[in-house]
Amino acid sequence: MPKYRTVRGMRDFLPKEAKIMRYIESLAREIAELYGYQEVITPVVESYELLAAKSGEEIRQRMYAFNDLGGRRIALRPEFTASIARLVATTLKNEPKPLRLFCIGSLYRYDEPQQGRYREFWQSNFELMGSSKPEADVEILSLTNNLMKKTSLKNYWFKIGHMGMFRGVLSQEGITEEKQNQIMQKLDKKLWNEALNMIKEEKTSKKCIEVVKSLIETSGKETKEVLGKAKKILKDYEEAVDAVENLEEIIELTIDSGQKIQFSVDLGFARGLEYYTGMIFEVFVPELEIALGGGGRYDKLIELFGGEPTPAVGVAHGIDRISLAMKKQKIIPQIREKTKILVVSLNKKLKAKSLEIASVLRENGFCVETEVMGRKVSRVLETANRKGIAYVVLVAPKEMKEGKVVLRDMNRREQETVSLGKLVEEIRTR
Repeated sequence: MPKYRTVRGMRDFLPKEAKIMRYIESLAREIAELYGYQEVITPVVESYELLAAKSGEEIRQRMYAFNDLGGRRIALRPEFTASIARLVATTLKNEPKPLRLFCIGSLYRYDEPQQGRYREFWQSNFELMGSSKPEADVEILSLTNNLMKKTSLKNYWFKIGHMGMFRGVLSQEGITEEKQNQIMQKLDKKLWNEALNMIKEEKTSKKCIEVVKSLIETSGKETKEVLGKAKKILKDYEEAVDAVENLEEIIELTIDSGQKIQFSVDLGFARGLEYYTGMIFEVFVPELEIALGGGGRYDKLIELFGGEPTPAVGVAHGIDRISLAMKKQKIIPQIREKTKILVVSLNKKLKAKSLEIASVLRENGFCVETEVMGRKVSRVLETANRKGIAYVVLVAPKEMKEGKVVLRDMNRREQETVSLGKLVEEIRTR
């Protein structure tokens, strides 16, 4: 066993893996630009109080939390939304609404490492703040759908629900918000019986238990049919029916706007983060049981951090999870790369000239390496072939006297003498 290795739950990404991660990140940035989202960069370390405020009990227990040298309780960020909400409640409080903000980076939770779930992970995060209209919810669904399309993932689908259904029922039954949050945690983990037992302990009506059971058991891809059932189940709970109608409007508007999204409405769906108040969703592919992304509406978080009442909706996309899904579906992204060139000096006196030639090629947009190992040409060419280098420029004494170099095409396995003045043009033509 090696003496030095990565900390459990952390990973090294080798060049090919890192390239795909950066590719997905570039797609997320492209989406941000297309939808008008501005990037912000927030600290990896935040105050524990901020991150714990509405993160949910499970995340609070799994945060990397510690005291710094000044005795302050701080933590590594487990998600982005709290940091963005802090910004909007303070520094950006006077900016015109709506605010469309985007961020990307690493997050940390002390989860049990398994496929697609690690203690350090990467997300792109989009937040639309200032609107309570269903158009805002549709925008978050739309940009997520477009990101999935850009990755070329197949057969992905959106599980969608609404926190207002459960909260409407539980609030009418007199259950406190704190207890509701605990119940939501159980529902999020699909611990149905434990959730039902917690509701029973609150001495709710028999009807309440029956309604919650019915919600848990009702889901499907026929959205109108499922939402019709929801209205019947919740007919005695006015706020819950309002939630169904809101979800119905969001789904209809999404479909009518031309977004081809495969929805599955799940009335028993809940997310563990305590700040969600409205529509919630997650994205899945058949090959993985874990969500590739998820989000929803949270209308009270910014107010909690001292800001003005500001409705908001957002989503986080798992960059490393999307990468895993692409690997499962054998999707090889078409990443446009610069032409790779290796410049080799065949004489000690020509080293400076070789470096000069390399600089000129780089200035013209080529990816250029120089031979720094002092190896024989045959070995250099063998390594260049393994590394996928397209051209090798051999700087030799005889050719240099005539102002020329030898250009070797590694794919065609042929070479010719080329004037230095025409080297760039020759490579571009090829």
